[in-house]
Amino acid sequence: MVEFDWPVRVYYEDTDSGGVVYHAQYLNFMERARTEWLRSLGFEQDVLIDQHQCIFAVHSMQIQFKRPARFNDALIVRNSLVSAQGASLLFDQKVFCNDELLCQAEVKVACLDAIRFRPMPIPAFMMTELQDGEC
Repeated sequence: MVEFDWPVRVYYEDTDSGGVVYHAQYLNFMERARTEWLRSLGFEQDVLIDQHQCIFAVHSMQIQFKRPARFNDALIVRNSLVSAQGASLLFDQKVFCNDELLCQAEVKVACLDAIRFRPMPIPAFMMTELQDGEC
């Protein structure tokens, strides 16, 4: 399983009045990490939409919160592709602060036709790249 780490800093806007990260903010951190992972592989989402009518949307998520992140923490969001099959990608995502696990999620992402919003196979050129990455 290939891992991709993305650094995130916790800003004041990410927290409640006590300086603790809102639970929903972790979803934003994970979304950014998946986007940056795609970008690192050479896949820009605007190009996928414009040239291949392909978008990715979260289908389902199982998430566990272990410890809170706080204002100004430097976090690492670890993105691991577990599988790529047909019209879906399955990710294991973890958020760490100083090597301590704060949050983890299993995220299933669907590949959709950008016009009809119906499932479509992951484009072959992407699948080739994903399989070469040993996912």
